[in-house]
Amino acid sequence: MTAVLRVEGLRAGPGGVTAVDGVSLSVAAGETVALLGANGAGKSTLLKAVLGLLPAAGGRVLLDGREVTTLPAERRVRLGLGYVPEGRRVFPGMSVLDNLEVASPLDRHGRAADLERIFALFPDLRTKARESAWRLSGGQQQMLAVGRALMGRPRLLLLDEPSLGLSPRLAGEMFAAVRSIAAAGTAVLLAEQSAARALEVAGRAVLLRLGRVVHDGPAGAVSQDVLQDTFLGL
Repeated sequence: MTAVLRVEGLRAGPGGVTAVDGVSLSVAAGETVALLGANGAGKSTLLKAVLGLLPAAGGRVLLDGREVTTLPAERRVRLGLGYVPEGRRVFPGMSVLDNLEVASPLDRHGRAADLERIFALFPDLRTKARESAWRLSGGQQQMLAVGRALMGRPRLLLLDEPSLGLSPRLAGEMFAAVRSIAAAGTAVLLAEQSAARALEVAGRAVLLRLGRVVHDGPAGAVSQDVLQDTFLGL
């Protein structure tokens, strides 16, 4: 499979601190790669560096074979990157519909088609379309954050802890949506603490410890011992 995203020897971190140290990985179209690791392992830093919110101190980021390492985040978004940060960060004073439409670069007809796809993926958003985002439940706000990222028609979707703070039922719905997004052809890089859930929807798993890759392989082949070593340093 052709890689939508290829990261080669990437080093990055806030304030000159190396939180990601020589990471290499790839994600193909329609593939979900689970990015797993304990708090502080470098998952969020890696996603921000891929998007361009943090500068790379070394290595390369390639999108569809084109190097984007030095491009600003807005250029990378236009080239096909979508990002859902940890903590949702929807526009609370805007309606659900406005939150979605503001993220679309398309004309009215294109937006309407994309809205239908988002509402089919997240039916709760259709019934709440005219309500202010702050009135939504936490799970619905997470759906809105993912839907907003999808309105840009990304080739690659970066998800940072999408199940954080959700009930088991809503977390299950969120991961079912991730499976549908990848099945439609979008590449997904999923940073998660809930390893069991992430491994259920991912084809491959990349495990980070202290900013370095300690495992990269099929999700179904990740053993409990490997997970314990990654999360607990045993």
